[in-house]
This record gives sequence, C-alpha cells and structure tokens, in this order.
Amino acid sequence: MKESALYAKIVEWSEEDQCFVGSAPGLLYGGCHGTDEKEVFAELCQIVDEAIELYHQEGKPLPPPTAGRDLANALQQIA
Repeated sequence: MKESALYAKIVEWSEEDQCFVGSAPGLLYGGCHGTDEKEVFAELCQIVDEAIELYHQEGKPLPPPTAGRDLANALQQIA
C-alpha cells in the first residue's frame, strides 16, 4: 500500500469557480482544479505523492491519516 492511500482525496464541482476542485484535507492546503474530473483526480493523486515526499525530505512526520474514517457516510449524515 502506498502512503498516499492513508489520505482522503476529494474532487468536487465548484459552482463559484465553474470547475472541479481537488483537495486532500489534513495533508495539504490548496489542491488543484480543472474542467475534467478524472484529470483533476489524477493530478491530486500526484500532488499528494509529492507532498508526502516533501514531508520525508524535510524529516517531518506525516499528519494523521484521513482515509478509513468513513468520510462518505459521515458527509451524507450532515446533508
């Protein structure tokens, strides 16, 4: 398993920006955006891998994992 699997990756449509926005809460601020949902997800996965590599290069511990917390169901209960 890659370390990136420990972090939830979210791609959602932004009405305000009129594009898809990708983020990885808990791991990095910001993210990526674009008009193709699959391309945004692929770019987000690459960004997550690069962020993890930077943590390792700088000798910093990774933030706590965000995957595996059943976020999808938790978000449905909020709606």
